Amino acid sequence: MPNKQYQELLTPQNSQIIFIDQQPQMAFGVQSIDRQVLKNNVIALAKAAKAFNIPTTITTVETGSFSGHTYPELLNVFPESPLLERSSMNSWDDQNVRDALAANVAKGHTKIIVSGLWTEVCNTTFALSAMHDKDYEIYMVADASGGTSLDAHNYSMQRMVQAGAVPMTWQQVLLEWQRDWARRDTYEAVMDIVREHSGAYGMGVDYAYTMVHKAPERAQHGLSIGPTPARD
Repeated sequence: MPNKQYQELLTPQNSQIIFIDQQPQMAFGVQSIDRQVLKNNVIALAKAAKAFNIPTTITTVETGSFSGHTYPELLNVFPESPLLERSSMNSWDDQNVRDALAANVAKGHTKIIVSGLWTEVCNTTFALSAMHDKDYEIYMVADASGGTSLDAHNYSMQRMVQAGAVPMTWQQVLLEWQRDWARRDTYEAVMDIVREHSGAYGMGVDYAYTMVHKAPERAQHGLSIGPTPARD
């Protein structure tokens, strides 16, 4: 039988998000996705969470001795967010992480969206533990996570899906939160994220705005000069 709780769409009211170990030493080992693409996706997801006021948890592992500091671009999105430092590879083993998640669940944010490194270790152990111990709903953002090989990432995703986690992509999360383009309070923020982080889709938005709808360019620049045929 289908699980009805996973048929409910993500909304800003039912979602929370956790970023797990988005740190340079962890990213160095990622081979399942281009690292710059990974970072782009993580920051885009973070900006989406900020735009929709999604309760956000950031947790780190062995920052000073091994993993290094969280991406500054991520911290710039959430400058006031505490960093929940751990020693365990499994975030579920840390009480501060459990308490942060539980406090949000108590407010109705029952759908836990996950972006982390590495997929096969930190994401999988957390997801399996949270589902097993508390029956939490886990939504795993595949393209804002990375593993040490494509096989490691893919088989870990399969294992989590078999256990009940829902696979997603960062843009899917963003647009599911927005849902209706008539929601003007978040429209511009969503478009800003799309233009900066969505590749060809974002380029297309810029093109449509300026060339079709005759909106001003987003960037200021010097005078356009020419064309001037070269003199012999």
